[in-house]
Amino acid sequence: MAKIGALRESAAGERRVSVTPETVKKFIGLGAEVAVEAGAGEGASIADAAFAEAGAKVATRAEVISGADILLGVQGPDPASLSGAKPGVWLAAALNPFGERARVDAYAAAGIEALAMEFMPRITRAQSMDILSSQSNLSGYKAVLDAASEYGRAFPMMMTAAGTVSAARLFVMGVGVAGLQAIATGRRLGAQVSATDVRSATKEQILSLGAKPIFVENVAGIEGEGSGGYATEMSPEYQKAQAELVSSHIAKQDIVITTALIPGRPAPRLISDAQIATMRPGSVIVDLAVEAGGNVEGAVPGEVVVRHGVKIVGHRNVPSRLAADASALFARNHFNFLSAFWDKEKGAPVLDEEIGDAIRLTKDGKVVNPRLLG
Repeated sequence: MAKIGALRESAAGERRVSVTPETVKKFIGLGAEVAVEAGAGEGASIADAAFAEAGAKVATRAEVISGADILLGVQGPDPASLSGAKPGVWLAAALNPFGERARVDAYAAAGIEALAMEFMPRITRAQSMDILSSQSNLSGYKAVLDAASEYGRAFPMMMTAAGTVSAARLFVMGVGVAGLQAIATGRRLGAQVSATDVRSATKEQILSLGAKPIFVENVAGIEGEGSGGYATEMSPEYQKAQAELVSSHIAKQDIVITTALIPGRPAPRLISDAQIATMRPGSVIVDLAVEAGGNVEGAVPGEVVVRHGVKIVGHRNVPSRLAADASALFARNHFNFLSAFWDKEKGAPVLDEEIGDAIRLTKDGKVVNPRLLG
């Protein structure tokens, strides 16, 4: 019988938790034992009593780690905080392998088999396990609410006896999961929404949500589709034409939301200081890539700054600001992942090559993931 331990998050500002009472019951239904570190659910409004009621043992960190076969987290824990873990224990969490390479090496040295949930392949059967999608969805939604709270005007057009209030103009840059949700949320709030992306296939998605696509026509290099559906960098000709089109469009916008990320690389710069200067005072930019270097020149992680009269919002860890829902989705990603590989005879999961090799960072004291070995 596998023993699963859920750790309390120690990263600053992290309010999410890696299991919920719902997934605790499901793991127990598979035949596992579950232990949850005391206080793990506080930030997501889940009391220890709720975990105990679901059948988990609520315990100290040392007790949760001791004898565990699988440790679950949201963010990767400090390797030093995992002393007492048995050799070969699985650690499944968002491990930031490129940004925290030294930590990955420490997991290997400690004999931990580290599984990076954000390396989940973009294939149909892994969709329900994909933490990037589940958390980005909430980020896109929250980005629009953050913009609305900073914007000193209304979003929808309003016709009143005293005159008409114009609808806000919202521009979304990057139409992945976060961008699509930002478009949908902006539309629901009544804004006039437009969007752009380096992948031409997103045009139809933008139109399907009732927004206006902003794309350069007749210039080679728009097919920015990389492996696994991620965006890649564009041709220099396309970048130049795109920059000119976007510059003229940004100047007319009230709100811009940027969502562009390239795995393992700094976030691409989408908006320059000169472009910010063309926006009218009181406009708002939300940079969802601020922690990866930022899409917006002058964005500061964890701060709302003002440049040329424009507010640039750079909140860290946006999904954590919707901790209850983000935790529910993250916990289901964990359960969907482990249950898909559950071997009833062994009473534990057994990974296959396609997904196992994609997400496994360390094994038997070594770093084994090809993406980290160059």
